[in-house]
Amino acid sequence: MTSPGAVHPLGPPTLGALFRCFLHLGAMSFGGGMSAWIRREVVQKRGWIDEGQFLSGLALCQIAPGPNAVNLSVFIGTTLLGAAGATVALLAMLAVPAAILFGAGYVYFTIRALPQGAWFGTLLAGAGAAAIGLNLANGMRLTRRGVRGKTAWAIMLATVLAVGVLRIPLLWTLVGVIPASLLLTPRRKPEKT
Repeated sequence: MTSPGAVHPLGPPTLGALFRCFLHLGAMSFGGGMSAWIRREVVQKRGWIDEGQFLSGLALCQIAPGPNAVNLSVFIGTTLLGAAGATVALLAMLAVPAAILFGAGYVYFTIRALPQGAWFGTLLAGAGAAAIGLNLANGMRLTRRGVRGKTAWAIMLATVLAVGVLRIPLLWTLVGVIPASLLLTPRRKPEKT
């Protein structure tokens, strides 16, 4: 839950506000790049959670099974309003993309049979390229804010090389990188309140 003294520029989150926010997010983009949109709406625009909470949640969502956007909606909903918040955020996040996906599937299978239906595959390839660009941009922004110190850069570089260059499966990379990260990263002393 958010701290009692948290400042929410647009008011404290309610189930209705959470639903509208994630419905809007789900309608804006799906299939990739959602982490950046979610961060902008929930951290920067509404101030419902802070940057540290978002980065911690994103890290957790990336190692959990499933799409990051879906995992983030559950994480943020739970953080703000418990189980009801998680349910509302998840349903709102999936409503528009599911409708679009079912509609696109229907159109795809209808048009594919027509002789001039090849343009639809080109359209889908362009959408995939846009999603990759959004993910890269978000990764660069979060790297600048979240990776600090030589040890963190070394761990990030080792992960990129293991997965991207050496093609080591992500699970095995995480089995090696997570313990190394925990051992090599200096512990912060808790702040006194």
